Amino acid sequence: MILGVGTDLASISRIAQILSDHGDRFTQRCFAEEERNKVEKAAQGNADARAAGYAKRWAAKEACAKALGLGIREEVFLKDIVVINDADGRPSLSLRGGAKDRLTAITPKGMTSHIHVSLSDEPPLAVAFVVISAAAGP
Repeated sequence: MILGVGTDLASISRIAQILSDHGDRFTQRCFAEEERNKVEKAAQGNADARAAGYAKRWAAKEACAKALGLGIREEVFLKDIVVINDADGRPSLSLRGGAKDRLTAITPKGMTSHIHVSLSDEPPLAVAFVVISAAAGP
């Protein structure tokens, strides 16, 4: 059963400008430590790769908020939606705080929710697509 679908486009150049203007203040406010570590390690000092990495994660957060039926607002913060990667680099989402509460609220009793995410970038844009589904059992 599909509980929600969300998609978002992010301008890589806009994220690059925000990084230039606000630096760590922006990244610490919007991204969890594990996200920042992943982007910084993958970028290896390359400003374009850094901006693309953050843009993909930004798009994923926005797409997930849309799939939850909320958008980003008072009860859900950007840092409540965390993009993580498995050992093979495959992205997934971990929800905390208000985002996790919302997922619990929209998941029917007796069902387990699953979040599917796809990320891509092709300058000048990054895109994320999120599907939240539920199935019986664990």
